[in-house]
Amino acid sequence: MEQLSALDATFINMETRNAPTHISGLSVYDQATAPGGLVTFKSILANLESRLHLARCFRQKIVQVPLGFDHPYWIEDPDFDLEFHVRHIALPKPGDWRQLCIQVARLHARPLDLGKPLWEMYVIEGLDEVEGLPPGCFAVLTKVHHAAIDGVSGVEMTAAIHDLEVDGKPEPPTAPWVAESEPSVLELGIRATVNNVQQPFRFAQILGEAAPPAIRGYFEAAAQRDEDEEPPAEVPRTRFNGKVSPHRVFEAASFALADVKQIRKRVEGCTVNDVILATVGGALRKYLEQHMELPLETLSAFAPISTRTAEQAGTAGNQVSGMFVSIHTDEADPVKRLEKVYRSTQNSKHMTEAVGARSMTDVTQTLPGALAGIAGRLVARTGLMSRLTPVAHCVVTNVPGPQVPLYFTGAKMVGSFGLGLPMEGIGLFHAVLSYNGAITVSVTACREQMPDPSFYAECLESSFRELREASVA
Repeated sequence: MEQLSALDATFINMETRNAPTHISGLSVYDQATAPGGLVTFKSILANLESRLHLARCFRQKIVQVPLGFDHPYWIEDPDFDLEFHVRHIALPKPGDWRQLCIQVARLHARPLDLGKPLWEMYVIEGLDEVEGLPPGCFAVLTKVHHAAIDGVSGVEMTAAIHDLEVDGKPEPPTAPWVAESEPSVLELGIRATVNNVQQPFRFAQILGEAAPPAIRGYFEAAAQRDEDEEPPAEVPRTRFNGKVSPHRVFEAASFALADVKQIRKRVEGCTVNDVILATVGGALRKYLEQHMELPLETLSAFAPISTRTAEQAGTAGNQVSGMFVSIHTDEADPVKRLEKVYRSTQNSKHMTEAVGARSMTDVTQTLPGALAGIAGRLVARTGLMSRLTPVAHCVVTNVPGPQVPLYFTGAKMVGSFGLGLPMEGIGLFHAVLSYNGAITVSVTACREQMPDPSFYAECLESSFRELREASVA
């Protein structure tokens, strides 16, 4: 039995019907590479069963502490049933990209069962009319609760169920799996009492260690801030800063990774992430301009940052902080926008490094369980974040993936997408994944806030095309 960290528990506490806190990965496979050119659902189940030991979250479920007096615990589920988690469905006719997006959005919108291990997998057939795919492709949508994984550990989970060769086999388990019985109310109560007595002292100790360098770093970073990069005096509100509904939309735009790397050369020091942020800035400018809602001030994005150390590689849960970046929707020129985004990310990185993303994460991890739980549930259930001044207008998370082909039950992966968690106050999420020479910007949004996701995908493609053409001019 292992207790969730404060950050992991936050994703449980803040979950609501309108804003479930799981993330999803959508992969598309060409079964022509599999033995006999066919992958059966039975073979997928057998393949997954042989790999359950490679990712702990497959068979772990949470046990809540009575009355929420402490963070929940992970236990090995004694009633684990693989066939509950892996489902087989067919895409409705005509089986094109639009139908795939609609089906995936509907599946992603449904909350996970918190009484079971926090993941589901849907094998989706009938993709015959999806443009650009070989015949006979199938898709797999994997939903995992954010309490169990972050972006980096999600990539590690992806690696657990894939091979680098068509006929790859997993390493056998080194020890037999042992289920755990649920702890008694008395045991949980005693643990909660001890933790809630000790946590304030741990919190004070870590805060005392982190605060002086953080304060000093803040002022040092502020002194180094580019004077041209002052934040707007007033943070504008957009359609994406209100309350979210329980309905979701999904879309995506894919680009050649080589093109992205060529564009970044236009601005010295620029990164792949800067190019994507500038592309998102241009797309939001086009989208809101079309709806006659473009603010004069720049919009900003929240960009998660992994704080996972080498020693924490292979572990589950969340090791993440983040930074806020201006994406310069107020700039019409694509190259100038890229230059400004680069300066914005540099300033944000200086601030994050100076204050110490790891130190701030450590501070949050020591918040007393009862206090953190009450605060998280209160914020979620009152919709407080949708009424406050916006802290950001969207999320852009970049997760580098493998640049070699991956195989699932012998089928070659030909497409990789991500779905995030729109939340109260930030209803637009971009998941950026790179795989085998391509980089894909996947969009998840509240349906009421973005009823026209295909148009936004066109805005992303147009923004990137303009940036690419302007960069080589």
